Amino acid sequence: MSAQCEVAGKAPMGRFERYLTLWVGLCILAGIGLGQVAPGPFRAIGHLELAQVNLPVAALIWLMVVPMLLKIDFGALHRVKEHWKGIGVTLAINWAVKPFSMALLGGVFIGHLFRPLLPAGQIDGYMAGLILLAAAPCTAMVFVWSNLSDGEPHFTLSQVALNDVIMVFAFAPIVGLLLGLSAITVPWQTLFLSVLLYIVVPVIAAQAWRKALLARGPTALAAVLAALHPLSLTALLATLVLLFGFQGGQILAQPLVILLLAVPIVIQVYFNAGFAYLLNRRLGVAHCVAGPSALIGASNFFELAVAAAISLFGFQSGAALATVVGVLIEVPVMLSVVKIVGASKTWYEAGAAVRAGLTAGGTGRTGSAGPCRRE
Repeated sequence: MSAQCEVAGKAPMGRFERYLTLWVGLCILAGIGLGQVAPGPFRAIGHLELAQVNLPVAALIWLMVVPMLLKIDFGALHRVKEHWKGIGVTLAINWAVKPFSMALLGGVFIGHLFRPLLPAGQIDGYMAGLILLAAAPCTAMVFVWSNLSDGEPHFTLSQVALNDVIMVFAFAPIVGLLLGLSAITVPWQTLFLSVLLYIVVPVIAAQAWRKALLARGPTALAAVLAALHPLSLTALLATLVLLFGFQGGQILAQPLVILLLAVPIVIQVYFNAGFAYLLNRRLGVAHCVAGPSALIGASNFFELAVAAAISLFGFQSGAALATVVGVLIEVPVMLSVVKIVGASKTWYEAGAAVRAGLTAGGTGRTGSAGPCRRE
């Protein structure tokens, strides 16, 4: 095992994880089907919201992220400074590239190539929704993607926290600049509640639980993590069923519009993930940092985007629909990015800069690709 990413006690991938893409596809179909056969329960669950944050989905996200947060030792957060290059790459992608690349892709595809196929009165709304989606970096789900890609958990937590702080100040100005609006109504309740629900409270709860478990010895923590692992993936699949159950009617009513809106979103995800991944490789960043860096750079904070679109343009607007498409494709597309990151690890670590960092790490010096340890 390389000095770059030391993974202690990592269990081999089971059959459930190996076929995760298949389960995702089945859950998407199940969500759409159940949403049509039994719309009442989905409608009732969909209305359980506070400041545009769906509380049942928030609970499922808790089940996904708490096991990841249990692995984080806050006493080791000082080591994140070793990964300053990865943090710099992610910040550059999130705030200097992603919103502007989405504006460009939206203009090319929605504003020009697909314009004859879309409702003329909704074009500007679709563009606005795409920009809102790209201007908010993902918060909660990043922990899931990082865990699936063997990412460095301390880096992930620090990067998400830094993005959340920047988002408070940068979201409105960037959206205002790209949309040409003099005053953007930011759904502050949604922003702060989401950060509170998805980051602050789970971190506090997980650390209190971790402390209690470690008081009984390391084996107690390992046993709980092993027990929670399938629960975390089950919560991911249940979230998919709910999301596609909520929006199944829109998918079936406007399949062509959904498909066309998905094109720039999918391209943007792969472009930003690939750009971040290559930049990290060129800078010699450890693979276990480059993976989550690319994933954070590519994914979106769809809860905030949907809430902002509804507050600015209305529930039935093209902007709201565009952000909902982001919700629908987030999990399947990001899972494919996770697979690419994992499959390309050998190629990534063959890069000259990364090899130099591995050598430095292996000789006890702190190189660019310095050690990453996971519990």
